[in-house]
Amino acid sequence: MNNKFRNIFMAFGIIAIVIMLCTMNMDYTDIWRYLLKVGIYFPLILALWLVVYLVNTMSWYLIINDEGRCEGLSFCRVYKLTVSGFALNYTTPCGLMGGEPYRIMELKPYTGVSKATSSVILYVMMHIFSHFWFWFLSIFLFIAFNPVGLSMGILLAVIGGFCLLGIYFFSRGYKTGMAQKGIRLLTHIPFVKGWAKRFAESKKDTLEQIDSQIALLHQQHKRTFYSSLLFELSARILQSLEIYLILKAFNAEVGIIDSILILAFSSLFSNLIFFTPMQLGSREGGLALAVDGLHLTGALGVYTGLITRLRELVWIAIGIMLIKIGNKNQLPKDTSDNKES
Repeated sequence: MNNKFRNIFMAFGIIAIVIMLCTMNMDYTDIWRYLLKVGIYFPLILALWLVVYLVNTMSWYLIINDEGRCEGLSFCRVYKLTVSGFALNYTTPCGLMGGEPYRIMELKPYTGVSKATSSVILYVMMHIFSHFWFWFLSIFLFIAFNPVGLSMGILLAVIGGFCLLGIYFFSRGYKTGMAQKGIRLLTHIPFVKGWAKRFAESKKDTLEQIDSQIALLHQQHKRTFYSSLLFELSARILQSLEIYLILKAFNAEVGIIDSILILAFSSLFSNLIFFTPMQLGSREGGLALAVDGLHLTGALGVYTGLITRLRELVWIAIGIMLIKIGNKNQLPKDTSDNKES
């Protein structure tokens, strides 16, 4: 990637971090007090996300190398792109508006534009697909460990229907591809429909190649597909340990099952309101509702949301810095895809 684009991505991330710090709705003395309360648990939470991002990277790395190892592309570089990509996504409204273009541009010299694009799209699909499975399986976990009345039963049925609809949608996408459908969707949106039509016509062959690579993973590389999905589900379970550690720091009587359920239902709520950077406000509300549903005080949800937000800010800062680190030895790959682009 040209350094000019790296500087743009980095500048955007720094500006977003400054805005987030200036718009936090809590006094900094209160934030410091809560950090002291969490104590040693906060460094443990930061270290936990080293492992979470490692598992995310393993999922994407399998997808990138499903047709053979990409020359010159190390696991460490993919880890760097994973962390930086998530950092950029956290700072953009709606998510996926900064991290995915960045990942494609950085990956293109090693794989060519169509493979870079398809692998990034496939990973995004897998990341979201695993969320639907995580929410769906959590319904049965809740039923197994908690009493279910009529109103809760109706709510769980609605959530289950929503998850099954999402699973069906992504299953169809894996069979036929998503690139051309996504561009066709953009042709109906004001302000971008003209550009989308021109892009669809000029890049028709490339889009078809991307869709064929997406379909190939599900049809012929099932071992890679299910291994990648398993890694993403494992990352969700590891992520629930963060909630467990935070609640333990505040002396709450919770178990791992409770933490998984809190993560599942709070992430479902916050992802339904996906257009705010870092899901500001929506995540805290979701956590408060989730812990209240498990008969814990709602204040614990607010505390958990605050510590989670601080952890995100630290990792966003790390991801933004990584954009400018480790780029000197990058050797572009001479492919026909690159020439076309």
